Amino acid sequence: MGKNAIVNEEVVLNLKALFEPASVAVIGASRRKEAVGSAVLSNLVSSKFTGSVYPVNPKVDVIQGLQSYPSVLKIPGPVDLGVIILPSASVPEAMQECVEKGVKSVIVISAGFREVGEDGKRLEEQVIRIARDAGIRVMGPNCLGLINTDPKILLNASFAPCMPSAGKIAFVSQSGALCAAILDYAQGENIGFSKFVSFGNKADLNEVDLLRYLKDDTQTNVILMYIEDIVDGQGFIEMAREITGEIKKPILAIKSGRTAQGAKAAKSHTGSLMGSDEVYDAIFMQSGVIRVDSVEEMFDYAMAFAHSPLPKSNRVAIITNAGGPGIMATDACVKCGLEIAEIGEKTTEELKKVLPPTSNFSNPIDVIGDAQHDRYESALTHVLAEPNVDSVLVILTPQAMTEIEATAEVIVEMKKKTDKTMIACFMGSADVSKGTKILEQNEIPVYPFPGAAARTLSAMSRHQVWIDRPRTGVKKFSVETAKAEALIETARKSKQRLLNVAQSMEVLKAYGFPVPPCGFATSEAEAAKIASEIGFPVAMKIISQKIVHKFDVGGVKLNLATKEEVKAGYRDIMAALKERKLQDQIEGLFIQVMGQKGREVILGMNRDPQFGPVIMFGLGGTYVEVFKDVTFRLAPVRELSVKRMVGSIRSYPILKGVRGQAPADTKIIIECIERLSQLSCDLPDVQEIDINPLLVYDHGKGAAVLDARLVLKS
Repeated sequence: MGKNAIVNEEVVLNLKALFEPASVAVIGASRRKEAVGSAVLSNLVSSKFTGSVYPVNPKVDVIQGLQSYPSVLKIPGPVDLGVIILPSASVPEAMQECVEKGVKSVIVISAGFREVGEDGKRLEEQVIRIARDAGIRVMGPNCLGLINTDPKILLNASFAPCMPSAGKIAFVSQSGALCAAILDYAQGENIGFSKFVSFGNKADLNEVDLLRYLKDDTQTNVILMYIEDIVDGQGFIEMAREITGEIKKPILAIKSGRTAQGAKAAKSHTGSLMGSDEVYDAIFMQSGVIRVDSVEEMFDYAMAFAHSPLPKSNRVAIITNAGGPGIMATDACVKCGLEIAEIGEKTTEELKKVLPPTSNFSNPIDVIGDAQHDRYESALTHVLAEPNVDSVLVILTPQAMTEIEATAEVIVEMKKKTDKTMIACFMGSADVSKGTKILEQNEIPVYPFPGAAARTLSAMSRHQVWIDRPRTGVKKFSVETAKAEALIETARKSKQRLLNVAQSMEVLKAYGFPVPPCGFATSEAEAAKIASEIGFPVAMKIISQKIVHKFDVGGVKLNLATKEEVKAGYRDIMAALKERKLQDQIEGLFIQVMGQKGREVILGMNRDPQFGPVIMFGLGGTYVEVFKDVTFRLAPVRELSVKRMVGSIRSYPILKGVRGQAPADTKIIIECIERLSQLSCDLPDVQEIDINPLLVYDHGKGAAVLDARLVLKS
């Protein structure tokens, strides 16, 4: 057994003591009803926790009918879980006593740590150091606590206002206040939970640890997360990929801070285009996590994922008793990427036998406003048997003759007879409430309007595609890493952070990028000589650490076809610089073979301080920061993820070819992104990379790097 396997086994054992303890000590239990220590103890008792509960308070002998102990060390039996609710300054001492007692896991509910400043941060570090030295895992501090509704456990080690009902949904959150609101919302919506976790400052246990436990939790079918930040991006991706892809449990996440603030002091296009939100989008895409924007959307999806089979494809049939809602549902489904299933001739003929002649027999199927439960039943029977249909959306609008409850019962019975996905839209609220309740009690997802239903089906369909995707690895190329490292070391010795285009091109050549013949000149004669050697026509541009926009100062010449034109171009550039008094700000001129006609894309990398290298791809050229048609992934990037990067930008049709234009060589784009991913992982001293433009030729004809620059870490 390897070291990582041993560590993971220890984590699982510690988390088992956290989620499934046989005994709990409430350190800071209180008689005062308004105290958090009173609420935690009361919740443990009222939830009918199946283990032993030990209040710890040196000032009283009995609390809520239970014997109280002056210290955790005085408890006669073993303690699996300690819940600490003390002033922050007293927590280190309490943690030390937990170590001496042999407590296996601890929840620190107390606030007053990192969130209040440097003094609190030092106190938090002291607490965690004590725990880690003893092998104790800690949840918190500054958290609401933990709930496990498993009938074998019935643990409510929190100060939440209520114990939720049992369900198949796990919810984990960094925000304790949000947890309290979610519990209240869920209670009103009859939503149950398997686990409910507020992990606060995550000074020790973080979201990856919690996912590791929930991965194998048989009580959990879907995992919901509220995330403010992720401390281990690659660890999160690996764990979430296993859960969503191999274990096939969906993960739905709300990530706060949707509005990107941009990268501070970025020196590249990539840096200016990449904000923290784009990084999280990349993390979620690479790990199969479904990102949602609201609590309502999260629970819309969660109820369907928890209780319904995934559709085998995106083909959906709509059954409705009103034309308008049927059209609304059709528009919503198409907008969400679903396919309106084609109803076969055989099914159409069967529908004509059981529905009125005024019905619509094509999809959406309109059973007409006077439809009662038997007409819905007939339509559902034949539509569910249609081979082109993989999911069904049943819409009901409350009309005078509508049998709302009976129709709900029909949907319940039909669900038992099919393995296809069924969801309902009972439009409205008060009139349809009894029917809605029947559906909810039988775990059939039901929505008040078609848009929410369509979004949910779309999310389920996308998750099935994620599960069925081919598994690919990270491609590796034979490259000259040592040569690239030597170039970077030379720049370091010259105290350069920004490598000029000539130096950058040499690094890219070492990694196999399609760099056209080029050279570096410091005189007119040298420029002419290089141009003759690499071949005409050529482009010529200044190299400068200080001049960013070379065109604006006359520092670029294109399509120079002879030695004489090169010499004249050299003189023109130098004259333009001298006129602006910029001649002392250049290092020389870069000469490169002119690229052929092609399509411009941009490749880039920015090394995020938390997650490491983030790769960017998109539409390139002069207007990259105007159109911002780019996408991101964390390196290393797998082969399938690279292909999806290329296909995900809005301007991808331009690469495919429009109006008779031949398709671009997307194969070389994919290869260049893979090479950039490898370079970024191999050379940690590189902070930013811009390849703009990468000029891509027609299919099979390759590409050329026309401009590039690398920025080193400061």
